[in-house]
Amino acid sequence: MLATIGVDSVEELMDKTVPKAIRLGRELEFGVYSPGLSESDALTELERIASQNVVNRSFIGMGYYDTKTPAVILRNVLENPGWYTQYTPYQPEVAQGRLECLMTFQTMVMDMTGFELCNASLLDEATAAAEAMTMIHSEGKSKRPIFFVDEKVHPQTLAVVETRAAGFGISVVTGDYSTFEFTPEVSGALVQYPATDGTVTDYAAFAERAHLAGAKVACATDLLALTKLQPPQSWGADIAVGTSQRLGVPLGYGGPHAGFLATDQRLSRKMPGRIIGVSIDSQGKPAYRMAMQTREQHIRRDKATSNICTAQALLANVSALYAMYHGPEGLTAIAEHCQTSATVLKDGLTQLGCTMASDAPFFDTVAVKPPAGCTVDQILQSGYEHGVNFRRLDDATLTLSCDETTSASDLEAVFAAFAMGKPVPFSVADLVAGAQRPTYGGLDRTALFLTHPMFNTHRSEHQMLRYIFKLAQKDISLVHCMIPLGSCTMKLNATAEMMPITWPQLNRVHPFAPLDQAKGYAELIASLETILCEITGFPGMSLQPNSGASGEYAGLRAIRAYQAASGEGDRNVCLIPVSAHGTNPASAAMCGMKIVAVACDDQGNIDMADLKSKAEKHASKLSALMVTYPSTHGVFEETIVDICELVHANGGQVYMDGANMNAQVGLCGPGYFGADVCHLNLHKTFCIPHGGGGPGVGPIGVAEHLKPYLPNHTVIDMSSVHGETNAGHGLSGFGAVAAAPWGSASILPISWMYCVMMGAVGLRNATQIAILNANYMAARLSGHYKVLYTGTSGLCAHEFILDLRDFKASAGVTEADIAKRLADYNFHAPTMSWPVAGTIMVEPTESEDKAELDRFCDALICIRKEIAEIESGKMPKDDNVLKNAPHTAQYVTMDEWPHPYSRAQAVYPMPSLKRTKFWPTTSRLNDTYGDRNLVCSCPPIESLMEEEELQESAAALGH
Repeated sequence: MLATIGVDSVEELMDKTVPKAIRLGRELEFGVYSPGLSESDALTELERIASQNVVNRSFIGMGYYDTKTPAVILRNVLENPGWYTQYTPYQPEVAQGRLECLMTFQTMVMDMTGFELCNASLLDEATAAAEAMTMIHSEGKSKRPIFFVDEKVHPQTLAVVETRAAGFGISVVTGDYSTFEFTPEVSGALVQYPATDGTVTDYAAFAERAHLAGAKVACATDLLALTKLQPPQSWGADIAVGTSQRLGVPLGYGGPHAGFLATDQRLSRKMPGRIIGVSIDSQGKPAYRMAMQTREQHIRRDKATSNICTAQALLANVSALYAMYHGPEGLTAIAEHCQTSATVLKDGLTQLGCTMASDAPFFDTVAVKPPAGCTVDQILQSGYEHGVNFRRLDDATLTLSCDETTSASDLEAVFAAFAMGKPVPFSVADLVAGAQRPTYGGLDRTALFLTHPMFNTHRSEHQMLRYIFKLAQKDISLVHCMIPLGSCTMKLNATAEMMPITWPQLNRVHPFAPLDQAKGYAELIASLETILCEITGFPGMSLQPNSGASGEYAGLRAIRAYQAASGEGDRNVCLIPVSAHGTNPASAAMCGMKIVAVACDDQGNIDMADLKSKAEKHASKLSALMVTYPSTHGVFEETIVDICELVHANGGQVYMDGANMNAQVGLCGPGYFGADVCHLNLHKTFCIPHGGGGPGVGPIGVAEHLKPYLPNHTVIDMSSVHGETNAGHGLSGFGAVAAAPWGSASILPISWMYCVMMGAVGLRNATQIAILNANYMAARLSGHYKVLYTGTSGLCAHEFILDLRDFKASAGVTEADIAKRLADYNFHAPTMSWPVAGTIMVEPTESEDKAELDRFCDALICIRKEIAEIESGKMPKDDNVLKNAPHTAQYVTMDEWPHPYSRAQAVYPMPSLKRTKFWPTTSRLNDTYGDRNLVCSCPPIESLMEEEELQESAAALGH
């Protein structure tokens, strides 16, 4: 490999690739973990850490509930690399399985909420509520600056809404919905249904008042409760948000969980995130795709109202499969179990001397005042001693929430805790016998739900097992091949790293459990923060952001909070290179910043003259520069230190986008060479898998002066959890960016395991191999394709761009044609058309061995020969293997074959494919048709059946 590149050693390659001015010059230092641990030793160490967590039975609620993940889903989806190593389904021809499942998720949410449009998941309930607010605000064209939030909305949701509102200049007003008066300045409102204290309220009159005033109503709701309650759309809500966590997704100390946002079709163009739709392929067959997916590229940039780039696809799929497995009757039975359990609690606690805080109907949560002579604190402490956790609503009231897992013994423990040592004068069995579940009058659900056959077919374990594997077999994932996506770093998610996420001592902890019950998480979090601080060179780290784009937003908000506290709140200009990912300007816009574009030179580097000119021009208002390093074009820019110094000299801060951190770990670090803040993609560099489009984690590292301005939380005091290097964390923070204090905490063990198993030397070696692999592939392909950008030594960093633009003129071939043809070669396509239109960007990572690198290079070289056949006239421009790719088994087994190339050339262009072949299940999709005919719920089963199957069915029925 070195000989192919033209260097004698890996060290020489590093010297020629990474500027000497930023080289670390020493090994990383992780203390006892520096040497690296074996897999078994790392698992033993993590088991020791996790054992410090106390897994009490949780009655805390607040939108987080224990649940039972069916074993068939746990083992075959959540623990199956065929599901958790898939990439976002930008290439629908090799992603029909997860697309179908995400469509089922959308259908489930639409059925439950009553709306006709839903996205394919958001990060959590709180951020979904924030997205709803900005949708409503943008609908009013920003002329209505006030947004109302009812006082009975979950406090963590209110906190995230307030954080998001500040960036857009929206004023959040809280109070009692029943007495709130709408004025022309109010754009909309948010209510909770059922409310945070458990009460079920009819908001119809409130919604009518809002609409009369020209305002809209968003409703945060509970999908399980909606099996018993009328859908929000029926009483006048305009948007419904929430989370599907309690449908089979573990608590996980706060995440990851799939949020949702549902609304009407007229708001489709304003809806954030991904929407799965139905289109047709080149043969006219229906097939799934991401609808309006150009929104994912944030083409509106500084005009964007959302920077959503990561969904929670894996968790959305778990919830969709959970709903399919249980069906409407099963979900209703689970809901009734929750109602009965809450009713038993109410009746028993009343007998123990408690008084109900409200006489309003409830679903699964009751609010009570302690018996005479007892305080809330005494009851909470008694609960801890009996192994049960309650929620303090206020100084005089507790709430208790039941869920699918609530058992008679759990209720007995609650009653024992409230009895404070005295005998309990009744039995749970007696209470159950006399329990009468609550009814809701006009809010009792009458609308049918989950009527589609998808929710009424796969009920036995055998059916569900086969369905799960049928879906997985339609998708390319890392179990099949390398996924060479530039900027996306699809690397090995080692089995040992993944094992701990289903340990109960990690995934059954409520995010708002008392901190002394989460000492294991505290040690894990502090340890991971310390490691990441050492890697990046920053003294402060926040793990709260639960996506890379959320990390961008948090980093910029920290900068702005620091500047405001320093009397420089008027600094609002953000310099962003034209090559930046669309989330950069979108995040800056959400922080209320003015975006000024900076040019790039012919080599793809930041144009230093243009940067200097604009930094000086805007010096009095300069807030930050957002820079990706290595550059978006896959090159270590020699001027990065000069860039940082120039921005600082003009009063600004340097924000580094960590998308390309896989080329830095152990060699250099943003905090060491001058950046002030950097977000990391744990779902890229640090091995958390992409899950078919999420989960992600996007923590931010910050310089010393920014540490007090990291995200904080209103429910949990986070300051005592962080390591000594992170003292002062968030003390003056700008607010919360996620519902849970540490975001998607249950997947942090994956990155921790990766770091402690690799150790300091292993992480550096991994970076070197990533750079080696990229340069080897670029060298092999350079004789066949034009490598667009390289550094001063003619080398790339960890990824490279192949320029395909000439082929459009010479052969009528586009980058999309090559991407689709790669599916015939058993490969997922590289990143297409970004950062340069008409190109593909390749990133091999360090995880792939030489045989796989060569297999991919051989495929591209073969494709180049296929292009040459078109250029020479041997093959026509409109009918060739590239234009017709990908080729399905059904298509190549047709009786008639109308093409000038053979069937064998279509599907077996390399001999090795005859041994192992991944068959795309659909031909090339028609994107335009799908956008013009938006269908985002499960279509009738018949529409997806093959014509011959329909004929066979008709014959069997005698029709």
